[in-house]
Order: sequence, then structure tokens, then C-alpha cells
Amino acid sequence: MSTILDTFIAPPCHEQIEILHQDAHLLIINKPSGLLSLSGKNPQNLDSVHYRLVQQFPDCTLAHRLDFGTSGLMVVARNKAINAALCQQFSQRSVTKTYSALLCGHLHEDEGVIDAPIAKDPARFPRMSISAANGKPARSRYQVVTRFYHDRLALTRVQLIPETGRTHQLRIHCELLGYPILGCDLYGGRERPGTEQTPRLMLHASALSFVHPVTREKIDAYSASPF
Repeated sequence: MSTILDTFIAPPCHEQIEILHQDAHLLIINKPSGLLSLSGKNPQNLDSVHYRLVQQFPDCTLAHRLDFGTSGLMVVARNKAINAALCQQFSQRSVTKTYSALLCGHLHEDEGVIDAPIAKDPARFPRMSISAANGKPARSRYQVVTRFYHDRLALTRVQLIPETGRTHQLRIHCELLGYPILGCDLYGGRERPGTEQTPRLMLHASALSFVHPVTREKIDAYSASPF
């Protein structure tokens, strides 16, 4: 079995992680764009959400991840038991995640569902592929917030709600829809005229709802989009 070589080196991220909620069991944080969730195998990719947080919270673990370019809400477990309980909620799809995104172009429909299975694509790493034959089920919902122009560039602000949690799901589903996420270097978000110099991936995890594993309280976290 051939090894896939990841040559990506993350540039330094000078933004800080914002801790929005902290208790004895978990943290809710706001991850900056341009920070890895987990440290990479390459020693140059040591800096990450986990690397930073473990300095202050030695037993913390990530129940889920956000892509390098994605900003926004993450829930972090402070011990293994809490991590297991949170991971169970994610696997049972009882965690609700909402993202804010800017898409290239003006969507025709005001809302809709993208249902397309996603598979790893070793030949195009780190890209994923849509594959009915080999992919795992993936489903995303979208809702238009507003259509507008910025520097003569047609853009649509949308809310995206992933019903599954596949790698790159929202990015590849928006490309399939024909309206890639602005700034997405893997799935067409820098290919249209005027998009080449976009400073970041315009995707932000803006809302997160789950049940606190200890108190059983419903937690509704919110983080306003920075774009």
C-alpha cells in the first residue's frame, strides 16, 4: 500500500484561540482561520488547536475538527470520558452545526439539499471526490441569506447545515452545486476572475448545539461570522 505524502506546510497563525465557554468538563472555542485542528506529522506543522490548548488543559482532546482554513466553533473535551460522550453525540448526528459561507455567484434557489456520497481520492490528495460507487453517504442543506456584489464579484451568503460529517463535505458539495465557497483552493473557490487574491476560505462555523454530557443541559453556542 503506497503512502500518501502530505507536503503542506502551514504558515504561522498569529491569531489567538478565543475561549467562549469553560467548565470542568469541556471548552467551547472559536478557532481562527489558518490554524490546524491537530498537529501534523511534519514537525513544521506542530502549531494547532490541540497543541495550544493542551498547554493549559493537559488532558484535553478534540471531539471533532475544522478544516485548516475554516474558522469558528469547536467543542473540546477536557478528559477521555467526556470526549467519548461527545463523540457518541457526533456519531449519532445529534449535534447540530451551522456554517456561514460566501459562495461564488448568485444561487438560483433560495434553499435546497445536496445529497452526494464522498470518497477519498488518493490520486488527487488532499482532494476528496464525489463517488456513488465508493463514497460514504453525505448530505448538506443550504439556505440563502443574501445575494450581493462585492467589487463587481457576484456572491451569495448562505447558511450551510451538514447532516453528516465527511471530510471537506461542505466545500465539495458547494462545488458540485456549481457555486464553490469563495477562497477554497481545492474546490474552485479561487478560479473565477476576481477571486484569486481572496485572503481566506470564507467558511465559518457559526452555531453549534449539543447536550452537555454531565449536566444534560442543551448548549447553544454562537459565533458571528468575521466576513
